[in-house]
Amino acid sequence: MIQVVMRSDDRKSAFKPTHKRWVIERTFAWFDNDRRLCRNYELLMDSSENMVKLAAIKHLLNKI
Repeated sequence: MIQVVMRSDDRKSAFKPTHKRWVIERTFAWFDNDRRLCRNYELLMDSSENMVKLAAIKHLLNKI
């Protein structure tokens, strides 16, 4: 059985996104644009960490 609940227009608090969470989510979204970071192709953790650093450098250089 489906029950319909009417929305109350007298909201006590408005939605406020957390600033730091937004920054982290956008950073991960930018990293997903890099093909090598979409999947874990690297065998070593050091190689994977270096690919993340290279992607960050590439993104920052594109902003200049």
